[in-house]
Amino acid sequence: MNKRYAIFDMDGTLIDSMRYWKNLGREYLALHGITENLDEIMERIKPMTMTESAELFRIEFHFTGTKEGIAAEMNQMMDEHYRKDIPLKGGVEAYIKKLHELGVKMCVASATDVELMQACLERLGIKKYFTFLLSCEEVGVGKRKPDVYFEALKRLQEKEVILPENIAVYEDADYAIYTALDAGFYTIAVLDDSNKKNWEQLKAQTMESIEDWYCAVQSL
Repeated sequence: MNKRYAIFDMDGTLIDSMRYWKNLGREYLALHGITENLDEIMERIKPMTMTESAELFRIEFHFTGTKEGIAAEMNQMMDEHYRKDIPLKGGVEAYIKKLHELGVKMCVASATDVELMQACLERLGIKKYFTFLLSCEEVGVGKRKPDVYFEALKRLQEKEVILPENIAVYEDADYAIYTALDAGFYTIAVLDDSNKKNWEQLKAQTMESIEDWYCAVQSL
């Protein structure tokens, strides 16, 4: 990776959290007695922000609360995991540290709330390597659209103009990988459960395993 700028996704890319997120919607709905025929709606919320998911739940299941209130309840359910037990993916810390030593300016752009990002990455000891943390909530749309990447680009810029092709974007979700690619960013796909099914078809640079991260460090 020879880029001077990098945008990292968090969940499924830097940290091994997707199993928690995968079950969150079902867990929340189960608290409200809703447990049947959820596969289709769980698929629909995958690319959404928390607030977008909350609004869908509010409409589909006729909840009386606001979308903000529902999102806050779901964030609270994830809060303890982020603060206590979600681990880094193997090889990530060494790779991030090496990029930092080489002067790469890095940020995190995630669908997760900034407060949760901060709590998790501080606990894991890598927040210090990132210039800023950016949530899709701040731009009002998930990663089906490139808004969060362009907002990150804008914030990474100082005196010089940066083109998308000069920024490496690290993502695990296939829809986000294609969004970044289509927007012109140099995109690196990181293997996770979310993209195993379509891994061979991804038209991006790939990092499949812990060994890939370590090998990448040695070549920097």
